[in-house]
Amino acid sequence: MMVTKIQKWGNSLALRIPKALAEEAGLEQRKPVDVRYVDGELRIRKRRRKRYDLDELLASVPDDFEPEEWDTGPPVGNEVW
Repeated sequence: MMVTKIQKWGNSLALRIPKALAEEAGLEQRKPVDVRYVDGELRIRKRRRKRYDLDELLASVPDDFEPEEWDTGPPVGNEVW
């Protein structure tokens, strides 16, 4: 167990995670985490990136699906159509 302090960061509170603990947990700078309050405890968990499989995604498309065009409105910048 390591002791650290909660500090003010703008209008929020921040918790510094000691380097050794971050390394042990596999946490990296700027990587997303899930933070939850459960049973009186704050729990921080690395966010796992969902992996998609193209074959599974295509298999979920209904057989009767027919793609159609849809209007996104007039150009608003330097688009070339």
